[in-house]
Amino acid sequence: MIEIRRVFTQVEHIHHEFGPRADTPLVRGAIGAVLTNPFAGRYEPDILPMMTLLDPVGVEMAHKLREAMDVSVDQIATYGKGAIVGAAGELEHGALWHVPGGYAMRELLGWKGDRNAYRAGKAEEKTGQPGNGLSIVPSTKKVGAPGTTLDVPLTNINASYVRGQFDAFEVRVPGAPAADEIVFILAMTTGYRIHARVGGLLAKDISKWDGLR
Repeated sequence: MIEIRRVFTQVEHIHHEFGPRADTPLVRGAIGAVLTNPFAGRYEPDILPMMTLLDPVGVEMAHKLREAMDVSVDQIATYGKGAIVGAAGELEHGALWHVPGGYAMRELLGWKGDRNAYRAGKAEEKTGQPGNGLSIVPSTKKVGAPGTTLDVPLTNINASYVRGQFDAFEVRVPGAPAADEIVFILAMTTGYRIHARVGGLLAKDISKWDGLR
C-alpha cells in the first residue's frame, strides 16, 4: 500500500528582509514524499489502515529533514505539515497524514506519549511529557494538479501563541502529485521570522503560558 516514488527536500537560509543582516540566519526546511494513492479513482470507506502504515514514513522524513537542515534537534523551533492530493483522490486522503506526520516531528523533538490514543480519537494526556513538541502541529491540505503549491503553516513547537514565529512555508514538488499520487509534507524552522517585531508571547516565556497550548 505504501509506494514512494520521489522525495523532495528544500532548505533555505534567510539573512535579512530588507533590514539589517541577522547575526544568525533563519533556517527553514521542508520535505515532501510523493506516494502512490492506493484509493485513487474510487471511494474506500475504511482508509484508516493506511494511517498506521504511514508512521515509519513520517519518522524517516522527520529525521531526513533535520539532517538536511544541518541543525541540532535543540535548534528546531517551529513545525508544520501538509498534504497535496492528486485529482483522482479526495481531500480526506490527505488527512491520513495528521498522526504519522505530526507525531513523527514531535517525537523527534522529545515528546513522549501515546500517538495511538490520538489516532483513536482520545484526548491527549499532557502530564509527564518533556518540554518539547508539546503544541499541536498546524496543518493544511488540498487537492491539486502536478506542480500545485501548498502554504504549510508553522508555529512554535511548544506553544502556538508565539506570535513572532507564526509563518508559512510555500512548498511545491515539480511534477507532483499526478492524479493517482499524494504529496505528504513536513516543515520545520529554527526560530523567529527575521526582524520579527510585532510583540506577543516569547518562546522563552512559554512556561508562564502553559494553558495556551
